[in-house]
Parts: sequence; C-alpha cells; structure tokens
Amino acid sequence: MDGTSAYRLAVVGLLLLAGAGACRFESPEREGASRRAEETGFRGRVIENPGPRPDFVLRDARGGTFDFREETAGHLALLFFGYTHCPDVCPIHMSSIAEVKRDLSLAFGRNTRVIFVTVDPSRDTPERIVSWLEGFDPEFIGLYGEPATIDSIQLALGLPPAMVPGRTGTDELAPAAAYDVGHASAVVAFPPGDSIRVMFPFGTRQADWRHDLEILATLGGSK
Repeated sequence: MDGTSAYRLAVVGLLLLAGAGACRFESPEREGASRRAEETGFRGRVIENPGPRPDFVLRDARGGTFDFREETAGHLALLFFGYTHCPDVCPIHMSSIAEVKRDLSLAFGRNTRVIFVTVDPSRDTPERIVSWLEGFDPEFIGLYGEPATIDSIQLALGLPPAMVPGRTGTDELAPAAAYDVGHASAVVAFPPGDSIRVMFPFGTRQADWRHDLEILATLGGSK
C-alpha cells in the first residue's frame, strides 16, 4: 500500500470515529441530546479538557485577514469547516444557526461570531463564499486558506481533515470539477469565557441549538 492510500484509509477511520462523514451519506444524529443534557447540562457534546481557544489566522472572504483568537475573544464563537457546494450538511447547519440567531435577542446576535472555513478552496472563491453565506446571514464570516493549514487547524481541534477527491497533499483539483467532499460535520462552540468547548453534530435540532447557545453565551467574558 502506498503512502497516499494509507493516509486515506487512516482518514476514513477518523471520519467514522469522529462522527463525521461525506455529504449525502451521513445519517443525521438526533439521539442522545436529552441524555447529554441530564449529564452535562448541554445537548451538544461537551469536550473535556479542551485547551485554549485556537490561535490561527486565515484570509477573510470579504478582504483582509481574520485572527480567530483575537477577533472572537469575549464572544460566543461557532466554528464550522465545510464547503459551499455541499448538498446537505453545510446548508442545514448554517440555516439552523441563522434561524436560532434571528429568534434570540439582538444582544445575542451582537456577541456571537459564526465562522465558516472552506475545505474546498478550488471551487470556493471569496466571492462565492460571501454570496453563499449571505443567503443565511450577512453577518456570518467566511474564511479560506491553504489546504495544509486548514487540515492542521482541524487536527488540533480533534477533527479529521477533509477528504477531497483527487487531492493529495496541497494539490488542488481544477475549479470546474464536480465532486463531493468528505468533511467533519460538527460545529465547534467556544463560549466567551473559553471555559468549555461543545460540539454540535449534524442533525442537531433548532430547539437544542437554542437551549445550548443561550447558556453558552452567558459563560464569562465581555467585549
């Protein structure tokens, strides 16, 4: 088995273990939210000993750069890695978060940062990212960068890197190619005080989003 094949097999294993999956093939996870709420107070998955808020800088689709730790300090931050051609996981997550954000208070909206990082920069141009996100909420932030950098950020968060067909290392497919991308399906939440970290799997209901986000937004910090 060559190195590329071994790498892909390892990533497949990580995808299965982490509850991530290729779009179109992942069954929404709806079980366990009530049990988790009884155990931890949150319907998402609380990560033990998460470490500090990640420190990375990527390109902002609207221009300039975005320093994640600096720009989200003191805010509730929701971080998601996906791609704009995704047929289900990505638009459902973004739509659910946008709906809950609209339903909650103006103060909640002002103090929340929703960050989408593309794992498919070959097709996700800055213009496309901005246009796609504006369809959900014009305040959502879209970021992009080198695939190797994005992979390292995901691994540091305990997420598997994306599986882009035909890509090895930092090589990119032609932008016109049509393909689906296997990627981590969880949204990672960081409360203002950085006291805990909660992951929200694909299939999280809006009621569960609302329950947890209202609590997370109050956990320390001010900006």
